[in-house]
Amino acid sequence: MSEIEKFKSEKNDNVNIPDSLPLLPVRDIIIYPAMVLPLSIGRNKSVKALEEAMSMSRLIFIVTQKNIQIEDPNPNDIYNVGTVCEILQILKMPDNTLKALLEGINRAQWTDFKLNDKGYIEVGLKIFAEKIEHTTEIEAIMRHSISLFEQYIKLNPRIPIELSVSVGNIEDPSKLADTIASHLVIKNIDKQILLELINPIKRLEKLIQILNKEIEILNIEKRIQARVRNQIEKTQKEYYLTEQLKAIQKELKQKDDIQKDIDELREKFNKTEIPKNVQGIAEKEIKRLEKMMLISPEATVIRTYLDWLLELPWLKATSDNLDIIRAEKILNKDHYGLQKVKDRILEYLAVLSRVNKIKGPILCFVGPPGVGKTSIAKSIANSLGRNFVRISMGGIKDESEMRGHRRTYIGAMPGKIIQSIRRAQANNPVFLLDEIDKIGLDWRSDPSAALLEILDPEQNYAFNDHYIDINFDLSNVMFIATANTLTTIPETLLDRLEFIRFSGYTDTEKYFIAKNFIIPKQTTEHGLKDHELTISNNALQSLIENYTREAGVRNLTREIANICRKVVMYFEKNKKSNLTIITPKNLNKYLGIAQYTRERISENDIGVVTGLAWTEFGGEVLTIEVNKMKGKNPLVLTGKLGDVMKESAQAALTYVRSIITKFNINDSIFEETEFHLHVPEGAVPKDGPSAGIAIATALASICMNKPVKSKIAMTGEVTLRGRILGIGGLKEKILAAYREGIKVVLCPISNNRDLVDIPKEVKKKIHIITVAHMDEVIPIAIKL
Repeated sequence: MSEIEKFKSEKNDNVNIPDSLPLLPVRDIIIYPAMVLPLSIGRNKSVKALEEAMSMSRLIFIVTQKNIQIEDPNPNDIYNVGTVCEILQILKMPDNTLKALLEGINRAQWTDFKLNDKGYIEVGLKIFAEKIEHTTEIEAIMRHSISLFEQYIKLNPRIPIELSVSVGNIEDPSKLADTIASHLVIKNIDKQILLELINPIKRLEKLIQILNKEIEILNIEKRIQARVRNQIEKTQKEYYLTEQLKAIQKELKQKDDIQKDIDELREKFNKTEIPKNVQGIAEKEIKRLEKMMLISPEATVIRTYLDWLLELPWLKATSDNLDIIRAEKILNKDHYGLQKVKDRILEYLAVLSRVNKIKGPILCFVGPPGVGKTSIAKSIANSLGRNFVRISMGGIKDESEMRGHRRTYIGAMPGKIIQSIRRAQANNPVFLLDEIDKIGLDWRSDPSAALLEILDPEQNYAFNDHYIDINFDLSNVMFIATANTLTTIPETLLDRLEFIRFSGYTDTEKYFIAKNFIIPKQTTEHGLKDHELTISNNALQSLIENYTREAGVRNLTREIANICRKVVMYFEKNKKSNLTIITPKNLNKYLGIAQYTRERISENDIGVVTGLAWTEFGGEVLTIEVNKMKGKNPLVLTGKLGDVMKESAQAALTYVRSIITKFNINDSIFEETEFHLHVPEGAVPKDGPSAGIAIATALASICMNKPVKSKIAMTGEVTLRGRILGIGGLKEKILAAYREGIKVVLCPISNNRDLVDIPKEVKKKIHIITVAHMDEVIPIAIKL
């Protein structure tokens, strides 16, 4: 007989319960009548209450707290209904806490809550009497409750199966409900609800609801556990069979797929020439892979990583062809002009032929679109005998696109630099970073920061990609960047680049490029033979002048391709081919009406001057217009002008007002007249100081009421005192003037050094005059 059963058999069933008893609040336990339970008591008030009860009637009132965190509960912190319990045994522990064995006797509700002089809480009690007659309905409810509880016991392994026998022998419905409730693993709030139901029938009905819900939950848990167990068993079975298969294959000297892959990796590892530090890492990863299962996600990551390690050209390089004569022939064959670029490559080859290794130049080709920046990079690779790779920098916003992602991320890959090196299959390719000025800037990271290391010969010998995580030598790579403008490239990156500027082509240069390069290429691409299409010299000249207006030759290429397509379509429709000659007369038959004419800009006149501007697409010709009217506002500026250009206009006006005596300008004109300066194409933003000389000339012309000479254009910054300062992009501006048929160009004397780059044919057509002061400009530009 157990201790609890011993106490239950010895206790007196006829216990008289007094009207008030000491209160013992408990944290997370619900005690039902006829339930025997051990408790540990440590709170001071609870210890005193237990000792007082033990010295008196051995009875104590147990009630549960609503919140177990409260240390000293008040009336609002405990439930109204609890259980009167008899103290069966009490034991004092060394730490002054008590252990008590209690048995529930009857339900009760406390009424008065007070702290007495002895330091414990005493409450008044309202005892609930339970009287019920046995009927057929009660018997049915009891049997149903017992049946559900037996199902619950079978589903819940925490409850001993023998309990169903003792529960089945209980005849009292109240005791049956309390016994079942005391063994249910449910929330305290549900147990409290059962405690507060005095009527045994209602208590059993509530118990049936709870049992049905718990049985349903336990069934779901059982299904989940079975599903998980089946999956685990399946995995274990696969592993066991795999291991058995390995053992069988080993006996038969056969290899499974995993071992074949590992053997292939080892064979590749032994054949590949890689540095010692890479060998150690690869060997370590192969050993890790051998210990893993094929289905492991980590195995896939390691396999991909090993593929990258073994396929990178760590020590593999192409041999440079150092024949300068051959290289020069290739460059001249592929491109017309671009002498500076060609000379720089030939210089590199000449030095390389004398030393074993030099730091690769970091060239940056800057110029308008369509002038051959990208295509000449391919020719450079061809002339050197190196492989060529290209990545477009436009739109790259994340540094990880350059450096790669760490292998901890799902789907991680190396950056574009390492990917391109692998594609090149050599560690010394010609590497083109196209459109480097279009690189993006994101709040997460700055891709240009990664380029600082890549494009620095002092650092790129140990480039570290986040995915590979091993230093890779990029010092043998010949990096070439292209850009349309330098304004969007960070200063720190500009410092690492060697710039070669590409100017726009003259009409004569376009003519030779089309004749020698574009037409042969397009006829071949469109399947035309030499005897099927001829574009006359005059037609080609007309095509350049009237159908294209650009610094490069992209539109020219498109128009020639357009002619080829129409000729091929004609041949296919008529099922015959004969010689087609394109002349100026039939050119519009293939290309439509001419898009451009020489009368595009306004002729110079009183207050109208032709200025020159530079854009990232090449040089442009613009018209400066000034008109006067009565008014008090000295100067009105329109045409979407930038702040710098507005300040240039103010400086020009100040200069003109200062020369009224020298050029006989009426002083009263500035007091009564309002000047309106406008630069046409108002939707296009314009800025920069180089229009200062043209603005000053236009203001002087309107004030003197004398026209500006025709076919003259000018560029330069003007100061308040009339000095003319140097500007940039002179070659592009003069080429724009040449395309417009300008005969005279005025430019700053400090730009004399730039005149060397002007093609001879342009100098023959345009008279270039360098000036140092506005006092020189006015007599040349205005008809005095």
